[in-house]
Amino acid sequence: MDRLTTYRRKRDFTRTPEPSGTPETPDTNGERRFVVQRHRARRLHYDFRLEVDGVLVSWAVPKGPTLDPNVRRAAFHVEDHPLEYFDFEGVIPAGQYGGGDVIVWDMGTWAPPPDKKGPAADPAKAIAAGELHLDMLGEKLRGRFVLVRTRSGPSGKDDWLLLHKHDEFAVDGWDAEDHPRSVLSGRTNDEVKADPDREWHSDKPLATANVALKASAQELAALDDMRKDGTWHVFGRDLRVTNLDKVLFPAAPGGKPVTKRDFVRYAAQIAPVSLPYLRNRALNLHRFPNGAQTKGFWHKQLPDHAPDWLTRWENPEADKGETTTYLVVEEPAALVWVANFGALEWHPWTSMIDAPHEPTYALIDLDPGESTDWQDLLLLARLHRDALAHLRLTAGIKVTGRRGIQIWVPVEKGLRFEQTRGWVEQLSRTVGAVVPDLVSWKWQKSDRRGLARLDYTQNAINKTLVAPYSTRPGPGAPVSAPIGWDELDDPDLTPDRFTINDMPGRLADKGDLFQPVLRQNQKLPPLR
Repeated sequence: MDRLTTYRRKRDFTRTPEPSGTPETPDTNGERRFVVQRHRARRLHYDFRLEVDGVLVSWAVPKGPTLDPNVRRAAFHVEDHPLEYFDFEGVIPAGQYGGGDVIVWDMGTWAPPPDKKGPAADPAKAIAAGELHLDMLGEKLRGRFVLVRTRSGPSGKDDWLLLHKHDEFAVDGWDAEDHPRSVLSGRTNDEVKADPDREWHSDKPLATANVALKASAQELAALDDMRKDGTWHVFGRDLRVTNLDKVLFPAAPGGKPVTKRDFVRYAAQIAPVSLPYLRNRALNLHRFPNGAQTKGFWHKQLPDHAPDWLTRWENPEADKGETTTYLVVEEPAALVWVANFGALEWHPWTSMIDAPHEPTYALIDLDPGESTDWQDLLLLARLHRDALAHLRLTAGIKVTGRRGIQIWVPVEKGLRFEQTRGWVEQLSRTVGAVVPDLVSWKWQKSDRRGLARLDYTQNAINKTLVAPYSTRPGPGAPVSAPIGWDELDDPDLTPDRFTINDMPGRLADKGDLFQPVLRQNQKLPPLR
């Protein structure tokens, strides 16, 4: 049994993005590395990892290492980790083992101190014996440390103490929490969580397990330099891209037409932010292969020619003639494939593939009629804002990129569509009663007299609203853009104000304003 058996056993490598690893040949030149990762999982702790015999021998230190020689830190011996884990900084999906955000808090080299009577102790033997002395040379941790086992537990779950000796590197009162930034990126855990660069994928070879979530400047430049067709290496995948110079969106007033190259580039830029809203969900595609100025069509069945690496979901309830195989976007490269496939709109299911009859959002769709002006729609949105605030519910709001506004309310697990649909209908009828001259409840559009519809019927299985950050088929490539609730009072706001040219800068300035909907744990309070 190799040293990583316990590590593998504790992870479901079909779901948790961490590499399974294989022990590598031990370093023969005597130099060993260490890394300390500040890890916010169920509880904050510091993962103290030493390179020993081709693996990272690891301890969890809840309060973090210290340079204070008068303080002893509790440390808990955990399973060895593969060396590929050494410089990981990013996120591990929620709900999985170790799920949370990770930064490389410190790194450097270490060595067992020389023995006056002979060679330095063998680290593996010292750890087995329960006492390891080590000289550390990192950016934060320096000097001589000692790890001492205080109690042996089952399956190697031992209690240890980590302490710093009285030497020239000792600092009284030194606390790890006073030094919260990564030595790799200079970022905090909060900053990495909000905008992660990487994550783990265990279903890939070890060389590509540490997956980039952002297209590099070099990758984007390669797309810009490509002829109209070619193979683009991005996010670790080789993607065939075609007809890059074709105009997909006509120009907006005062602007330029948007080409397929522009659109594919946007998909690569926005993919890291879009992923949380697409993952683990069947995706309906609204395709316009000949451009937004032509009639589009819905495409749900993943074609046979799609790359093997794309994640698929086989719908067990599909009747004859219905869609059997759906695309599930589980990595950034998949969204780039979607863009090259001519899908200008991305519509994820409201439910997840592991519970298709249980919605994760209650959807409020403010659908304007022909006589509904923008100020009327803003009034309806503000009334919903006030109602949700009164109910103490968190929700995300976005303009649709066309004429409307949508509000997504995250809900607890276990609800059925009839419950979310009924609740949204009640809420919207209460709001509509305040301004009855603006709203029609007629089903047929021709019967609504041009009034707005507060559409609760989208709360049903396989009925979808356009994803946050998806483009819409209009001039200039408008985007269904999340907004802040205060932006409802911005006189410059319009439903199609934001385009693919605006979104990268807007995200850099404001971040992902839709993130509150990812907290799917709210009870829907009774409305009567």
